[in-house]
Amino acid sequence: MSEQQKIFVPASPLPAARSGLLTAFEPGTRTLPAGYQAAPQFRALPIDIIFEKDVPVQLRDGVTIFVDLFRPAGAEHVPVLLAWSPYGKGQGTSMSVMGVFGLVGLSNGIVSGLEKFEGPDPAYWCEQGYAICNPDPRGCVDSEGDSVLWDRQEGRDCHDLIEWLGTQSWSNGKVGMSGTSYLAVSQWFTAAEQPKHLAAINPWEGVSDVYRDLVMRGGMPDTGFTQLLQDGSFFGKNGKEDVISEAARYPQMNALWEDKIPAFERITVPAFVVACYSNTLHTAGTFRAWRRLASQDKWLRVHNGQEWPDYYDEANIADQRRFFDRYLKGIDNGWESTPRVRYAVHDFKGGDQVNIAADAFPPANVVSTKYYLDGMKRSLSTSAPAHAVDAAYGVEANPNAVSFITRFEQPTVMVGYPKAHLWVEAKGADDMDLFVLIQKLDAFGTPLQQFTVPNQNARIHDLTDHGATVLRYKGADGRLRVSARRLDEKLSSADIPAHAFDRVEKLAPGQVVDIEIDLLPIGWSFQAGEQLRFVISARNLVGTIMPGIREYVGANSGQHVIHTGGAHASYLQLPIQAA
Repeated sequence: MSEQQKIFVPASPLPAARSGLLTAFEPGTRTLPAGYQAAPQFRALPIDIIFEKDVPVQLRDGVTIFVDLFRPAGAEHVPVLLAWSPYGKGQGTSMSVMGVFGLVGLSNGIVSGLEKFEGPDPAYWCEQGYAICNPDPRGCVDSEGDSVLWDRQEGRDCHDLIEWLGTQSWSNGKVGMSGTSYLAVSQWFTAAEQPKHLAAINPWEGVSDVYRDLVMRGGMPDTGFTQLLQDGSFFGKNGKEDVISEAARYPQMNALWEDKIPAFERITVPAFVVACYSNTLHTAGTFRAWRRLASQDKWLRVHNGQEWPDYYDEANIADQRRFFDRYLKGIDNGWESTPRVRYAVHDFKGGDQVNIAADAFPPANVVSTKYYLDGMKRSLSTSAPAHAVDAAYGVEANPNAVSFITRFEQPTVMVGYPKAHLWVEAKGADDMDLFVLIQKLDAFGTPLQQFTVPNQNARIHDLTDHGATVLRYKGADGRLRVSARRLDEKLSSADIPAHAFDRVEKLAPGQVVDIEIDLLPIGWSFQAGEQLRFVISARNLVGTIMPGIREYVGANSGQHVIHTGGAHASYLQLPIQAA
């Protein structure tokens, strides 16, 4: 049924800015000698590499896709790392990718330019005895068919490619997947198809539910990044899926959106998952997938930065290699003794802690603690106010927000999942788009923020004063359209509410309803005297994920009323770690 619901539009050819030196369709095999450089700004190859370009692979429905293969010269049987995404397989030397590296402050010299954007670099991995496969999926660049965005069709296609890779004469029969963002998301869908030659996955920050994470977060049609993704990739010769039109036509959860959720219970291969707290696109989905995937051999590392510098960091590449050496080469290197969870704690002042070992996330010594809103004092307290007091704002007013603060008298650490449980009312409207945010304040009340990338120049300040959350961490946010408040009881837990998004329940005049809003997970530390601020607003408090994209404006009118105390004791639940 979901295939009938899909909407397609014509794709456009790959533009010059997204074309690399190796983009042209030139089937054949050649050897890239040690010392080869794609261009002077890129890393030289340390060994001879066999480069098979534009190799055709036929999928189960007869569609042919084209892949590029890099493997160490002279090696007979090697494992394969696969980087699946719609970004052109020859795009590593393009102006667009070099621009992204410049934006975040990475040198192009740390990669060879042969890598796919956000994927493993052949220069490193071939030297370590691995092959790299960079495909152009269905409908992308020269591959046949119509492209789709993050669904089980991609999983089936990638399954077929893995089975082909596992049976090549030079392959040892084991394939792994690695990469960030889109390349992470494709791993959930592929692993759920259970290709027999897939030996391990390494998803590095990626959404895991297209409806909840990408197009309708909190039930709001926020498609600014979707527009960037849809228009800025999936270039090809045929059609591409129009997810924005699908979101407009199908604003509630249905079979189309269900097909864009991986079958987590079928993901059983070893999985090394990498996440962060600060990515407003990927964070919720990465942690959700970590919780739900069925693998008994799964590890989580939560870092304190942005995905691209983290992925290409030398120490983290070595960490990846230990994982893949264990499961793709069978090397008994002690990987199993790696802590199942390694997490970070931000202090927002340059003293972050990283790689803190635990058996679970949140750690076992975390207690979910309710901090009740007091509309009179505008404070947060572990005791509920006895008397009811409203806190309200007009959605067109300045400010169109209310906030509540608590000060910690003792050092306090929070690790886990915050949530808001609010009693709300709309005056002069039948619905509310609510945005919530928790911030760390210093002892003097100044909000603390943190850049997540090496580049911290004036231009990055300009870009991140409002928005570009991928570059600057301002706090943990959440959102909900109140008419979409119904919870999915099967997916929800005491700490993490999950909404069904299967109906619209408008508000009647004078109706007060209780809602739950999930905020992004956190790892934060507070010194004595430092404070936490909880903000509720009619506007997006942190802005867009990327600079330069359209920002969603809440569909609000009238007045928002937040009820506190008495019979309507709204609270913020925080994951407090026992001392």
